[in-house]
Amino acid sequence: MSKEDLNILLSNIGAIVKKHRKERGLSQLNMGFDIDMSANQIGRIERAESNPTVETLHTIANYFGFDIIEFFK
Repeated sequence: MSKEDLNILLSNIGAIVKKHRKERGLSQLNMGFDIDMSANQIGRIERAESNPTVETLHTIANYFGFDIIEFFK
């Protein structure tokens, strides 16, 4: 996977997280509290500034009620 492909993937993941969070009317702080993650970390994921672990993606997917594979479609 090229650096450009990775950046696209991270941007897509961030957009999915942000979309689901906003659809539920949650702030980054509220979401972070619910899943034991800092609001700063959620913000970094949404802005594609962080490369979240599989465990983190699993936690977020479970929180929103979808399978982790949705991040990679």
